Amino acid sequence: MTAGQSEVHGSPGNRNVTLDPKVFYVCQRCTACCKWPGDVRIEEEEIAPIAEFLGMSEPDFISRYTRLRTNRKGLSLIEKDNHECIMLDGSACRIHQVKPGQCAGFPNKWNFPGWRQVCEAIPVPVEEITPGS
Repeated sequence: MTAGQSEVHGSPGNRNVTLDPKVFYVCQRCTACCKWPGDVRIEEEEIAPIAEFLGMSEPDFISRYTRLRTNRKGLSLIEKDNHECIMLDGSACRIHQVKPGQCAGFPNKWNFPGWRQVCEAIPVPVEEITPGS
């Protein structure tokens, strides 16, 4: 971050926002974000694909793996006692193929204070990954 530049963290609900349009962070699947306490938002349209992937009904998925978000405006995955996401199994996500948009958006669409100290995502300048440039 350059002098005078403010740190922006965005919101886990960001869908059409990129925090730094000049850089794309490539996830290394270090799972640091999976161990950060807080809500892991589950949007309505994400319930069916996750439940199907887990081989369970939507009501069973909701009752077993979700809770009301802190702001009471939707569902969140529950956490283990140590604050890890319930879907984290060792160093792998049990639902990686159908993970929530919040998870897929980290750290490009949202992040948390101090995320660079724990996250191993590799910054790649956007011009290096844009076709035809």
